Amino acid sequence: MSNKTEHSALSGLKIVDLTRVLGGPYCTQVLADHGADVIKIEPPQGDEVRDWGPPFHEGDAAYFIGVNRNKRGMALDLTRSEGREVLMRLLEDADLLIENYKPGTLEKWDIGYHQVLRQRFPRLIHCRISGFGSDGPLGGYPGYDAIVQAMTGWFSVNGEPGSEPTRLGIAMVDMGTGLYSAVALMMALYERQRSGLGQYIDMTLYDCAVSLMHPHIINYNMTGNIPAATGNAHPNISPYETFRTRTVDIFIGAGNNRAFAKLCHELVATELVDDVRFLTNADRVKNREPLKAEIESRLMRIDGAAFAELLLAAGLPAGPIYNTAQVVAHPHTLHREMIVNKDWYKMAGIPIKFSRTPGAIRSLPPKFAEHTKEILAQAGVAQEQIDQLVDSGIAPLQRA
Repeated sequence: MSNKTEHSALSGLKIVDLTRVLGGPYCTQVLADHGADVIKIEPPQGDEVRDWGPPFHEGDAAYFIGVNRNKRGMALDLTRSEGREVLMRLLEDADLLIENYKPGTLEKWDIGYHQVLRQRFPRLIHCRISGFGSDGPLGGYPGYDAIVQAMTGWFSVNGEPGSEPTRLGIAMVDMGTGLYSAVALMMALYERQRSGLGQYIDMTLYDCAVSLMHPHIINYNMTGNIPAATGNAHPNISPYETFRTRTVDIFIGAGNNRAFAKLCHELVATELVDDVRFLTNADRVKNREPLKAEIESRLMRIDGAAFAELLLAAGLPAGPIYNTAQVVAHPHTLHREMIVNKDWYKMAGIPIKFSRTPGAIRSLPPKFAEHTKEILAQAGVAQEQIDQLVDSGIAPLQRA
């Protein structure tokens, strides 16, 4: 693994990361992959997802390992004034501070952005991720991915028609908020080039989840009809869903008339193009079930995997439905370097592919407080004081 960051897009960017669990750590891992110096500061008890297993590697859960590479790790007890003084020292040359404490926590500790940080570090960009924000009817309440999925309508549009409301199998509220936060931080950095000033970014799981409810919110606002679960079918496009074949289920997406005509040609069913039930996308959405029956009656005679490849070669979106093992082993996954293997470390690769300044996996996820002494020494803390911070438990080397 490379230790070089000079040719990475975010080389020279210093981030103090106080986040735990998923959304914040996922955000900072994206930035760390591209050269940012991310100092992950955990509370004395550690990031709780270190315990979210099995599986584990040397005591750390895969859940933690999956979102914390390329970071340096230390522990700091911010409930004590001495710990907050160390944090202030680390922020002196930091570009970004990102945290996901309950709203009001930093203010209670007298280190809130508006009361202290803005005046002391005018170039600092402070991003807070919370469940619902600090004000409003839900302000200050705790928020976890599944809870916010439920409260923002995601459960209601997921699953098969008539099924019970169902959680998405991916923590996309957390990860989506992490991605939104990374975008927001880059925007704030760009603006700082003009103004010379940092600012406060108020990110919430709730806001991001609502914004990702597309096209359901706009469909409802334009029609008054409450969206419901449609299984694998798209509410606005047909055919755009799973189809049975003789061998495996495949997903086909034909989002316009030209694509539908191509599909019918490959199916040797060109008569469907002129069928009055299927002339336009609106007609096909209205007659979704008859159309699916027509398509599946032909697909049930052929091999699905081969037909999906035939459609792809013809320029039509289609693919067989794979499980995780098949995705990990797929030749295209490996070709795109989306699986990283380094000794015991086997994780997803870097999705952002720059031509000049590629990201890199320079270091594995840190063990608890692995870099505490190194980080403090770089911040100019004397060795005697470092020893005092460690011995007093303000900067512990072992989990509480």
